Amino acid sequence: MIISRTPLRISLGGGGTDLPHYYETSGHGFLIAAAISQYIYIAVNRNFDSEILLKYSEVERTDSVNSVRHPLLRECLREVGLTNHIEISSMADIPAGTGLGSSGAFAVGVLKALRFAQHQSDSNLDIAKTACQIEMVRLGEPVGKQDQYASALGGLASFTFHSNGAVDYEPLVLDLNVRSQLEENLLLFYTGIRRSASDVLGDERRHTETRTVKKSDNLDRTREIGYQTRDTLLRGDLRAFGALLSQQWSLKYERQPSATHDAVNRWIQEGVQAGASGGKLVGAGGGGFLLFYAEGKSGVKQRMLELGLVEVPFNFDYQGSTILVSR
Repeated sequence: MIISRTPLRISLGGGGTDLPHYYETSGHGFLIAAAISQYIYIAVNRNFDSEILLKYSEVERTDSVNSVRHPLLRECLREVGLTNHIEISSMADIPAGTGLGSSGAFAVGVLKALRFAQHQSDSNLDIAKTACQIEMVRLGEPVGKQDQYASALGGLASFTFHSNGAVDYEPLVLDLNVRSQLEENLLLFYTGIRRSASDVLGDERRHTETRTVKKSDNLDRTREIGYQTRDTLLRGDLRAFGALLSQQWSLKYERQPSATHDAVNRWIQEGVQAGASGGKLVGAGGGGFLLFYAEGKSGVKQRMLELGLVEVPFNFDYQGSTILVSR
């Protein structure tokens, strides 16, 4: 039995610039992301039966990898060459479709566990690259690269996405007091709205084609916020960091106008009025989680509770994808 644990992630600045249609044409993308202590768990067991048994939100039994319905599981099994005598089960702290990078973390966790079961020692960096290849190339999903890299590598870091597909990773080394304040004052609230990132990003791409505002200009400004986020964190100016969250949200709201985002915008305004320095929606959009930076936390928590939004406490995860059980 092998069990992997892979963290979900929050984007703090520059989110959206990890999409190929941006970094391939603009030269590069840049963002800040943090892995958090909410996880996806993947259990892999070599069983006596010759079949493939998969347990997620559904249960699949099959004698052929080609007939596996779950696309990520099918492609991960193909990638590692396992075709029988295998059982895979998944569990998650947070439901899918909520903006915390669950599909990327799932792919990373499955590959981590399967490689370990085969006594192979792929690095987490290599696993992130393979997960991106599976999700973005083989399956053609319109997603970016931050989820796979942030979940695989862990920590608080900057990521540069080059036009040739290369990814640079640089951990942000903050003053310990600054890091403690950042973790203490970041607040995450679940909106209760779920939607797949692929659907949201596909809709955004189609919508952008009919708009007069150029998406590339919007994402250029978003990328600049990524750099500003890095700089404000490194110098410990956390209130300025909070204000950048709201600026980033305004740019996303401009890219993705919708009735859902009208509601999200009202919630963010309520949070700021209740004492937050700033806030944003995490992930591709369409719902999911609100992230606030608030040094006066009690007022924000109370207001979100009144609005029916559920707080999810977290810390940063500095391990990345790891093997919890091996026997």
